[in-house]
Amino acid sequence: MKFLTGLLLVLLIAGGLLVYIFLAPYGPSTETFVDIPAHSGTPRIAAQLKQTGMIRSRYAFELLRLIKGGTLHPGEYRFDHKAPLAQVYARIARGDIYTRALVIPEGYNIFDIAQAVEKAGLGSRADFLAAERQHTELIADLAPHATSLEGYLFPATYSFSPHAAPVQMLTAMVHRFRQAAAKLGLQDNVARTVIMASLIEKEVSQDTERPIVAGVFQNRLVKNMALETDPAVVYAALLEDRYRGTIYLSDLRSPSPYNTYKHPGLPPGPICNPGIAAFQAALHPTQTDFIYFVSDAAGHTRFSVDLKEHEQQVAAYREAIHAGGQR
Repeated sequence: MKFLTGLLLVLLIAGGLLVYIFLAPYGPSTETFVDIPAHSGTPRIAAQLKQTGMIRSRYAFELLRLIKGGTLHPGEYRFDHKAPLAQVYARIARGDIYTRALVIPEGYNIFDIAQAVEKAGLGSRADFLAAERQHTELIADLAPHATSLEGYLFPATYSFSPHAAPVQMLTAMVHRFRQAAAKLGLQDNVARTVIMASLIEKEVSQDTERPIVAGVFQNRLVKNMALETDPAVVYAALLEDRYRGTIYLSDLRSPSPYNTYKHPGLPPGPICNPGIAAFQAALHPTQTDFIYFVSDAAGHTRFSVDLKEHEQQVAAYREAIHAGGQR
């Protein structure tokens, strides 16, 4: 009788201990990160969680693995409150890893995106740039001659694990581009449309003016006139790592195929990653007789049908800027 009583007492204590280990919340009360390496086995994960103070017992975690099964996913996990062992296990089993936001605004070029990647702690700028030039197979069906993914990295807010490789991020951005292209009905002359949209994106910020600018570009192309778009000249300098914050005469004389003052027609590739409004303008340009345009002091665009009128618009713009500087 005493033996049975003692055994029952031991079982009750053991049961209570197991309930405590498995169900009582445990862990940090402040933000803590645990980075589980790839190819980590259950014992290693359990030991790491124990060492970092996420769980009470590594052996309890391993026992839970035997009971529940499933796949434990590597990655960086964020913990900010105490939690039962089963909850910790469930997060790792479903791969609830910590991600970092990467914001790509409309008009960002590959250099801007690479800098944003590095700033977000998602990898180095140099590695991202190397990868986007290497993995042009991602758009081979759309732009067979592309030497870069420029133009096809769709502007959006993305969430990536700190362990995401550059090619994974690039694949996600190109996938988003394809989704947007499908909604726009972009099927024919994709590469040309992307180039045109990138020029429009950089030239004007007012959505209502974008189709008119698209029409101006079309008119100049029909007349075999140089597009003379400054953003393309800037991009040429960026590609050659010689941009100095403004356009110099040497930039306008550059032999770069992106120099739209020297070479008529479209540049060989996009100069940025355009948004929906720029694509819509490229697909549906406004038909006008305008051949020239220039910004005014208020940030709007003035359009002209001939050079004389254009020069008057430019003179008025410079005068307004000069007067504003004097004030």
